[in-house]
Amino acid sequence: MEARAIQRTVRQSARKMRLVIDLIRGRAVPEADAILRFSKKRAARQIHKVLKSAVANAQQAAQRQNTPFDADQLRVKYAVVNEGQTLKRFTAAAMGRATPILKRTSHVEIHVASDATPAPAPAAKAAPKATNAEPKARAKQKTQKTRTKKKTKAKTKRAKQASKASK
Repeated sequence: MEARAIQRTVRQSARKMRLVIDLIRGRAVPEADAILRFSKKRAARQIHKVLKSAVANAQQAAQRQNTPFDADQLRVKYAVVNEGQTLKRFTAAAMGRATPILKRTSHVEIHVASDATPAPAPAAKAAPKATNAEPKARAKQKTQKTRTKKKTKAKTKRAKQASKASK
């Protein structure tokens, strides 16, 4: 079971929010919840909301599919903070000038997935053995490159000689 939640245009810079999102990436949901609840950073509150929303989305998906759901088995698989639209404002400065103020926003995206992943199915056929065709092809490309380099050098040398002879 995998679910995601996105919150757009959070009024905090992405750089500050990434400090908090790095703490929970790859962790179990109960552990990430505890980290966010007790963090002193302002960004932790917004990220905590998104995490709760992703868990609720996973629960809804499980109910739709009529499968058992346990929030403690979820893990934060993907957590990222991207930059959002920057609000541009101006303030007064000395000598009648204006100074820009950039109010940055960010987009938070979190994916949660169940920790219990099914075992991979055994391969039906073994992979074919590697042949020596690939190194031969590379060698052929190298020789073609050196031939073209030699041709261009010879052309430039002839051109130089022709220009000297005409003078």
